[in-house]
Amino acid sequence: MARVALYLRVSTTGQTVGNQKLELEAWAARAGHEVVAVYADEGISGAKGRDRRPEFDRMLKDAVRRRFDLLAAWSVDRLGRSLPDLVNALKDLHEAGVGLFLHQQGLDTTTASGRAMYGMMGVFAEYERAMIRERVNAGLARARAEGKRLGRPRVGADLERRVRELRGAGKGVKSVAKELGVGVGTVQRIDRMTRQAA
Repeated sequence: MARVALYLRVSTTGQTVGNQKLELEAWAARAGHEVVAVYADEGISGAKGRDRRPEFDRMLKDAVRRRFDLLAAWSVDRLGRSLPDLVNALKDLHEAGVGLFLHQQGLDTTTASGRAMYGMMGVFAEYERAMIRERVNAGLARARAEGKRLGRPRVGADLERRVRELRGAGKGVKSVAKELGVGVGTVQRIDRMTRQAA
């Protein structure tokens, strides 16, 4: 018997998640599973990211905490309509060792064919990450070719000198950063450069 969580979603406030819930509860009962949690985002589009769907976010966090073994949803579009968001969610579930049941698609990762399909989803997730990496690297290469300077902007020589003076006088990193109005990381970077030059 698996511990099952239900994820329900409707896009408009005029709709209800009731039908989804009844069907999924009936499936869980027939399969001999126990429903341990229900997450419902009502009146929220599936095109919105995880940060704009509070119950979806809570469900994924609970999956990582292993509060359930299997997630059941009415269909894949209930989980999301944005491919990158959907791929990331499926990756999170897969890495947490949480299975997936999609009623409309007939996907059940507790079966051999369902596990194979889940594996294919992992392949697509890796492909999506590789494509993003390629686009980022291409953008960086183009910026370099155009002569653009990449990385954090350098601080002025006067600021570097003041940091060295204050640190040499025994002031702490945080107090120097506060006095000069810069980040702690900037002071630490100048300290590191000073040590390397010595």
